[in-house]
Amino acid sequence: MTLQRMDNVGIVVDDLEAAVAFFTELGMEPEGEARIEGTWADRTVGLDGVRSTIAMMRTPDGHGRLELTKFHTPAAIPAGPLDPPPNTLGLHRVMFAVDDIDGTIARLRRHGAELLGEVARYENAYRLCNLRGPSGIIVALAERIG
Repeated sequence: MTLQRMDNVGIVVDDLEAAVAFFTELGMEPEGEARIEGTWADRTVGLDGVRSTIAMMRTPDGHGRLELTKFHTPAAIPAGPLDPPPNTLGLHRVMFAVDDIDGTIARLRRHGAELLGEVARYENAYRLCNLRGPSGIIVALAERIG
């Protein structure tokens, strides 16, 4: 058996519309939304009475995808602190390559993004930063330099 590809990363959000707007502003393209419910959904996620809405987002190159999920029932529960620090166990962040890190930060701030730390330079290769986006999601940005 051979792994074919990573299909998507799923992120549970409390405000689906805000998350879609944030990732659209970042440059991802919405693929569509769907209501998810029924016995198959309950079995897949291991919960009873699942009703959710998902929005699929695709990177411009078509290779990366995010599945943003808003649970209607059962309600989503926080995993820990509302805004966990970057060293919290579990899924750490999602990183995107951008061509203008300063412009991207400015656009995402209009959607509530907050810079964690500052934009830092890694050798003569990258400018990097971490932002906190909707639902506390940490998004990292990398701009190649040199």
